[in-house]
Amino acid sequence: MVVTARTSFVGKPLAGARRQVQAVQGGRQAAARRNTLVTRAQVAEVAVLNETGEKTGTKSLDLKSAGENSKGLVHRYVVHVLRNQRQGTSSTKTRGEVRGGGRKPYQQKGTGNARRGSKRSPLIPGGGIIFGPKPRDWSAKMNKKERRLALSSALVNAAESITVVPDLDGKFDDMKTKSVVSALSSFGVEEGEKVLLITKNQENEGLYLGGRNIPKLCFNVMDNIHIYDLLNADKILMEESVVPYIEEKFGA
Repeated sequence: MVVTARTSFVGKPLAGARRQVQAVQGGRQAAARRNTLVTRAQVAEVAVLNETGEKTGTKSLDLKSAGENSKGLVHRYVVHVLRNQRQGTSSTKTRGEVRGGGRKPYQQKGTGNARRGSKRSPLIPGGGIIFGPKPRDWSAKMNKKERRLALSSALVNAAESITVVPDLDGKFDDMKTKSVVSALSSFGVEEGEKVLLITKNQENEGLYLGGRNIPKLCFNVMDNIHIYDLLNADKILMEESVVPYIEEKFGA
């Protein structure tokens, strides 16, 4: 009788499997390091203009930034905002929901046509829709601190296009578009540029009524800055009274 020796692998994983487990663990650790938000202070220098559009100096904004992860964080915030704007009410009917179609349109054989069991088949006009949209919730969640850090990082990256201008309250009582265009041109806004104007509040009715006819001009209130408008703007005008609020909310 020949006895064959066998090697027991109980409690001794193969070298290849061990390396695979180590690789998976290392990948998870690397992903965790990448996803960790490292907040750091960053100074943004912005120009300050007077009422005639002359530069009177610069203002230093000490803001928080996500550093190397700022692009990914800002992108997630943009996706979060755009997804939450979707209504998700698109709806179509399947062949079981479309009215009619209970009777067989024609006999099974003898007509030369393809066999049909219902006139509401998705293959014919008036029939149901295959894999059509149904109402769904498109909203995406994002932490409040992440949203604030993403907006702060976007402000830091857009510092070169930010200009601090005097408060515009009570300066457009005539509610004329011509007056708003003249003020924007004095602040260095060129024709065709996309402009974001950040104001302290919405009480300046003359400014809003006079500027709503200007193409590519967008208004935001300081406590409700839209990340998409911020990234889409070529030039950002910020009222002087908005600066303390920005430093308090997004300051390092």
